[in-house]
Amino acid sequence: MTVEGTSASPAPASASELFGDAVDTIEAYVGILATRGVEWGLIGPREIPRLWDRHVLNSVAVSGLVPMGCGVVDVGSGAGLPGIPLAVLRPDLDVVLLEPLRRRADFLSETVRELDLGARVRVVRGRAEEHKATYDVVTCRAVAPLGRLLGWTSGLFLPAGQLLAMKGASAVDEVAASRKELATVGAEATVLTVRAHDEAEPTYVVRVRRAS
Repeated sequence: MTVEGTSASPAPASASELFGDAVDTIEAYVGILATRGVEWGLIGPREIPRLWDRHVLNSVAVSGLVPMGCGVVDVGSGAGLPGIPLAVLRPDLDVVLLEPLRRRADFLSETVRELDLGARVRVVRGRAEEHKATYDVVTCRAVAPLGRLLGWTSGLFLPAGQLLAMKGASAVDEVAASRKELATVGAEATVLTVRAHDEAEPTYVVRVRRAS
């Protein structure tokens, strides 16, 4: 595995405990974010000290909501968050990183190759609303308001799968504002607070599934 040097800090104890034997891979990914990710404009320089807590641990906080051995599509993957950390943590998953912008898709392809994840992580350049496959789980992080997101992604996971949309503390308000869109696609939303580790910051997730 060939990875550029990094100015990011080593994995904190919580990340080492979570990732176990895969800690070298996730450290390499953080190194890529801190160097090429910044150079390519995918990560702000001020985010480097917060890559572990705010980005990596935040991303894998949803792991407990993802069933074993399922197919996952990370919509608007950008720098690969949450898709790449989730794939590193969970070798049982097949992950598609769906990204419409060429520059970001190129970054993802290079990163997947360097991390040797190509056997179970695939980069697809395209828009969610034009993507024809279906998945057990759709993930997304800071992509769009929930109502708009449902219009783009409902065909990717309904009727049998789920959407895990990582949001800020205003998640409850977004769900309330999206009642019409939820009803239109026959789904219901639940706001969950999850953590990757007892010491990690909380992650707010809107889980959307077929209405009972």
